[in-house]
Amino acid sequence: MSEPARTTKETHPNLPPGLILGPDGKPCKVCNSFSDWAKIKVKKVPGSGASKAAAGGAAAAVVASTTTSSSTTRENCPPDSAALGRATWTFLHTTAAYYPIKPTKEHQDRMRALLGSLPQLYPCTWCADDFGKDMAANPPDVSGREALSRWLCERHNEVNIKLGKEKFDCAWSNLDARWKDGPKDGSCD
Repeated sequence: MSEPARTTKETHPNLPPGLILGPDGKPCKVCNSFSDWAKIKVKKVPGSGASKAAAGGAAAAVVASTTTSSSTTRENCPPDSAALGRATWTFLHTTAAYYPIKPTKEHQDRMRALLGSLPQLYPCTWCADDFGKDMAANPPDVSGREALSRWLCERHNEVNIKLGKEKFDCAWSNLDARWKDGPKDGSCD
């Protein structure tokens, strides 16, 4: 997959610096957060119901009319990078928590296929490329539930570091409590 472009003042003077563009040259909805989109100054295009960035440009013309005040709910909007990332990590960690302790060859092959498909199919191309590089450097350990859960936690922590977030303690008891059984205090029962 080709590396998605990030905008700069030189290449896209009408877009915020650091905004990620998709392969089509337009800002990528799932590669950027809603707060990134909110930085784009928009104005309504008369009669179309769509918005265009002030000062125009094909890349900036994709901002939907859903760019509204921060008090507006986003529940009916396409996911941004943060929402998509949370949902994907939740799915992957939960899948690992229910992965067999002693998986068959078929389970292992299918898990490798699932994880291997992410760099090809994940909607955020920048995220997909980055995860693919992490997977190439650290191939998935699908030998069992604990190994897979730890491997995913380590990959997730690599992303957290890149995003300036805290690391999660990848001890098995923490992973099982977070993604399968819930805390020992019963607060999730």
